[in-house]
Amino acid sequence: MNTMIFTAAGIAVIVILLLITLGKLRSELQHLKSTVSDELQSSRRESMSTLTNIASLTQGRLEDVSRQTEVLSERTERQLLAMREALDSRLESIRKDNEQKLEQMRLTVDEKLHETLERRLGESFKLVNDQLHIVSKGLGEMQVLADGVGDLKRVLTNVKSRGMMGEFQLQAILQDILSPEQYAVNVATKQGSSDRVEFAVRLPGPQDAADESSGVWLPIDAKFPKEDYERLVQAQQEGDAELSEQARKALRTRLRREAKDIASKYIDPPGTTDFAVLFLPLEGLYAEVLNTAGLTDELQRSFRVIVAGPTTLTALLNSLQMGFRTLAIQKRSSEVWQILGGVKTEFSRFGELLDKTRKRLNQASGDLDRAYRSTERIHRKLVSVELSPSDIGKEIEEESV
Repeated sequence: MNTMIFTAAGIAVIVILLLITLGKLRSELQHLKSTVSDELQSSRRESMSTLTNIASLTQGRLEDVSRQTEVLSERTERQLLAMREALDSRLESIRKDNEQKLEQMRLTVDEKLHETLERRLGESFKLVNDQLHIVSKGLGEMQVLADGVGDLKRVLTNVKSRGMMGEFQLQAILQDILSPEQYAVNVATKQGSSDRVEFAVRLPGPQDAADESSGVWLPIDAKFPKEDYERLVQAQQEGDAELSEQARKALRTRLRREAKDIASKYIDPPGTTDFAVLFLPLEGLYAEVLNTAGLTDELQRSFRVIVAGPTTLTALLNSLQMGFRTLAIQKRSSEVWQILGGVKTEFSRFGELLDKTRKRLNQASGDLDRAYRSTERIHRKLVSVELSPSDIGKEIEEESV
């Protein structure tokens, strides 16, 4: 009980002390508030006074700046007006000067253009004249060429002349590839017949070893069906399929007739090969024959005739030439072995002679060595004649050693 009374009394004392403290704090806060309010009023008055002074000072400064700006604006306007007048005067002077120079340039350009135009026109007229002269000359040459083409056309129109042209081309190919003894001209290849083939290649026969003139003939005949070929080419250029087919049939019929004629006149085994060659002088014509389905096979099967153009015939003759060379090598092989046997015998004799020569050279070399040693001894004796007795004794001692 006493403890509780004491505790209540302590609390009351504490509360009283707190109330006293709060009263003091309230009075101090009130005093601080009044002090701050006074200071704020004083600061406000000072700020207002400062702002008033600044405003008056700024106003004065603004008036000064305004006056200076007006003066500067007037001065700038006067300067701009003076510059504009000077610029207008300068531009007028430049304009007049440019007009004078442009007039001079116009006169100079007109004069130069006139001179250049006259010179260029003269050169152009001269060039045109030269070109016309060249064209006239070319037209004359073309006329001559046209006359030549007409002559060539007339030649090709003639069957005999056209055949001769094919023969000339065939002969040129044979001359380029084969030697003169490997082919012949106008050969009667069939026994009992007077028909002669234009060219025939001599192939080696079974009796070539005994008789160089014997052999088997390969008949080659040149044909040139120009009209049929021209009709076919013209039809192909015009795109006429029906006319092309008719021309191709005519070409087939013509070649079958020529192949039959070759087979009956020139093929006669064993004096000839069992086939002949029909030579076409144009590669285009040969290509058309190849493009005609089954034509070459039919000519080979029915008439034993091979169709060849310039390139194909060249390849065939080159192959035959390689065969001729191989056969010549085979023929010469026995002669080569005989020559090698003779060379072997002569080489053995040469070895014996070389051995004898070596022995004689060795003997001569020994004789030379002995002569050289004898010469050295004679030389020493001759030298000893000029030495003193003491030198001679030393020489003798050296020799004895």
